[in-house]
Amino acid sequence: MIKKMNKNKSTNQIQREQHQLDASGRIAGRLASEAAILLMGKHKVNYQPNIDAGDFVEIANVDKMKFSGNKMEQKVYYHVTGYIGGVRETPLKKFFQEKPDELFIKMIKNMLPKNKLRKEMLKRLTFKK
Repeated sequence: MIKKMNKNKSTNQIQREQHQLDASGRIAGRLASEAAILLMGKHKVNYQPNIDAGDFVEIANVDKMKFSGNKMEQKVYYHVTGYIGGVRETPLKKFFQEKPDELFIKMIKNMLPKNKLRKEMLKRLTFKK
């Protein structure tokens, strides 16, 4: 006799917490890696890479974070349009002054796993003005 076990969905629900991080005066890369770990759920005891069990992360004062070394003068972000000669360069200094939120999202996006869960993880990242 085969008995089917019905899994109760209410017991298998993921409990997500709300984390608030203040970016003022902190190094950008270290803050981004901390946020990426929280979004993935690696700080939890029951972490599994194939399950999205991460928490909500809210970042405040993104425009006041710092960069170590000479990154502000030397680092360049590239974008390819798809046309011949369509490589666009944006220095970090200009990118940070115009769109610090998008820069931080780009940093975290590169730290998250490159699979179908990344999009859902990024949805839980918010910014406080």
